[in-house]
Amino acid sequence: MPQNLLLIPLDDTVVFPTMDVTLPVDTGDEDRVLLVPRHEGEYASVGTIARVAERVRLPGGGRGATLEGVARGVAGAAHTDPIGNLRVEVTEHPDDVPVDGHTRELEREYRAVVEEILELRGDDGRVAAFLRSISEPGALADTSGYSPDLTFEQKLELLQALDVTERLELSLSYQRERLAELQVRRKIREDVESGAAKQQREYVLRKQMESIRHELGEDDGSIVDEYRKKIEDAGMPDEVREQAERELGRLERMGEGGGEGNMVRTYLDWLIAVP
Repeated sequence: MPQNLLLIPLDDTVVFPTMDVTLPVDTGDEDRVLLVPRHEGEYASVGTIARVAERVRLPGGGRGATLEGVARGVAGAAHTDPIGNLRVEVTEHPDDVPVDGHTRELEREYRAVVEEILELRGDDGRVAAFLRSISEPGALADTSGYSPDLTFEQKLELLQALDVTERLELSLSYQRERLAELQVRRKIREDVESGAAKQQREYVLRKQMESIRHELGEDDGSIVDEYRKKIEDAGMPDEVREQAERELGRLERMGEGGGEGNMVRTYLDWLIAVP
């Protein structure tokens, strides 16, 4: 049977039946109200029936109320009461509890995806424990409504999904997208950190090599500098100069000593000597 409830519009905000909120609204003597999302003056067709748990005084002297979500409510005809409040005929739509295998599979996958998201975000265990405490599939799907990553439009679509199984499918699709985004971000971060670590290792090894050569009396700094100056003064064509600089880099990394180092020096001497 429809209920006649005070309508409270929520601009670009969605409150789900699983939520408790405190809002700066005057509920008068009402025991229940209907919280309806509104965007650019347009009302949603489904809202949340909420029980008025407490009336509070807000900072600055304004009136407010603590509201507890009860169930989804399908809005019907609206009218203005004698004192100017907007009221609406509301059909309460409590969640059914489907027991089919498909719904149970969606529940398991949803929990697994969200727990992986929490792990990537470094959850301390409290949110995961809250998730495990929820046994009803409809309420489980509504937990996506707490996510700050969902847009107003996504939350509104979730609120208006009256069928529990369809709501779980929708909520799971949102969380899969979020998980994929987080995994890509982690991969990029790991690649950047790996590249930075590799550069740091190469720098340390190069410094260690320089120190060892110096201790052995094989300091090649002056030799490399000498070749670099000769290359600059030789007036080589760009292609030849680039090749000479690559070989000079090899010589700097491997050192003057050894057969390969001697071969590189001989090659550089030849490049420099060619007119």
